[in-house]
Amino acid sequence: MTAPGRDLVIRPGPGVPKGLTIPATELDERFSRSAGPGGQGVNTTDSRVELLFEPGTSTAFTDTQRARVLAALADRLVHGRISIVASERRAQLRNRVIARERLADLVRRALAPDPPKRRPTKPTRGSQARRLAAKKRRSEVKSGRGRVRGSEH
Repeated sequence: MTAPGRDLVIRPGPGVPKGLTIPATELDERFSRSAGPGGQGVNTTDSRVELLFEPGTSTAFTDTQRARVLAALADRLVHGRISIVASERRAQLRNRVIARERLADLVRRALAPDPPKRRPTKPTRGSQARRLAAKKRRSEVKSGRGRVRGSEH
């Protein structure tokens, strides 16, 4: 769990072999009143958290990582910033932790390399024969469903 107010540490994984640390100075937190749970305190405490991060100017990434993150998150960027909102919990501290975890997951997924392309394969001769045999059986079943003709009337 990553502590609010400190650097955001992203654990090692695909695309981030040595892990990553986003300095706390690059994370901007805003607080407001939440519409979520909280009972009587919901109208008096600023428990909703909005975490803002600008990946284009971050010192945490190499040039390659920055390009990959910007490309992967292009549809989520507003004025070059990523916005993560958390308001599920009653406590502001818990919402801050949730927002930071979401940002870490988002960056980790953005840095992960694309999965390898699928190599198309041909169906085996046996699977082709089974498919044609099944089609033939089905055709015979359906052809037997027509009207009865002949001397039976």
